[in-house]
Amino acid sequence: MIEALARLRPDQIGFYPPYAEATEAVAQYLGVPTDRITLTNGLDEGIMALSVAYLRPSVAGPVYESVVPEPAFEIFRFDTAVAGGQLVQVMPQAGLLFPLDEVLAAIRARTRVVFLTNPNNPTGIAMPLEAIRAIARQVPSKAIVFVDEAYAEFAGVSFIPELASFPNVVVGRTFSKAFGLAGLRIGCLVGAPDTMDADPPRGSRLQREHRGRHRGAGRAARISIIVHGYLRQVAESKTLIYDACDRLGPHVLEELVELRAGVRGRSDRGARQRHVRARDLHPRSIDRTRLRRLHPHRRRASSSTRAGALPRWKRSCAPRRNRSPDD
Repeated sequence: MIEALARLRPDQIGFYPPYAEATEAVAQYLGVPTDRITLTNGLDEGIMALSVAYLRPSVAGPVYESVVPEPAFEIFRFDTAVAGGQLVQVMPQAGLLFPLDEVLAAIRARTRVVFLTNPNNPTGIAMPLEAIRAIARQVPSKAIVFVDEAYAEFAGVSFIPELASFPNVVVGRTFSKAFGLAGLRIGCLVGAPDTMDADPPRGSRLQREHRGRHRGAGRAARISIIVHGYLRQVAESKTLIYDACDRLGPHVLEELVELRAGVRGRSDRGARQRHVRARDLHPRSIDRTRLRRLHPHRRRASSSTRAGALPRWKRSCAPRRNRSPDD
């Protein structure tokens, strides 16, 4: 990738480029025709474009709504506000399970976008594909369902193969996560050709990246075999973390769920333990400080120091207490 960027000439950087090569490479990587791909300056630009296209109200017109199941990527809330839409938030079920019934109930005549994330960010929990199908069947005819698949490479599941049957679903992908190219701002939207090429304000192609980024996208799509090796390493690391959490027991799982959901009460402890296992949580959920407090017997103690005493090197650095003026 670095070699490909280093070979760019000044004229290739200073002029608007053609996009056919990069679009074809990305389409081949995702297994779709090129007319289903729209390249964007990072996935964030694609989300903003959809928000403006579907939520921007007309003069003296109604205010359209977006439905966001929480917890979610904060850009959904920001872009809804920027576009002038009304945010409808749906809280998660116990154990951070996807609230399908609540999302369906939140869809109304003014709904124009339902923002979904699979797997979820920040929890890492996957959403059933049947839930996406049910929501796509429920939304109004002028609305779309956006599925953020920024971490799809890590989950191994995508809704892209089903887009032909659901023209009102748009999938967002990025080269920032598994490919490690966040600084190049390479993303894309995948959807029905009519949605990708619709006339403004229903959403227009976002062809404003420079050649360096799109050549980077093409090269990134062709080095996917290297990414698959990295993904195998991530899967192995996740297995180690999940096994460690399972060995620590259900009390640790309860603490992890509380940390992710912001829950501090103990009344629904049994429900959370029944629905959540360690391997259903994202590794970043682990708070090592709280784990040590839950299992103090796992702390390492020095045999050369008495109980409650600081090691010698720490005693020498610790401030003295009750010092007299003569000290």
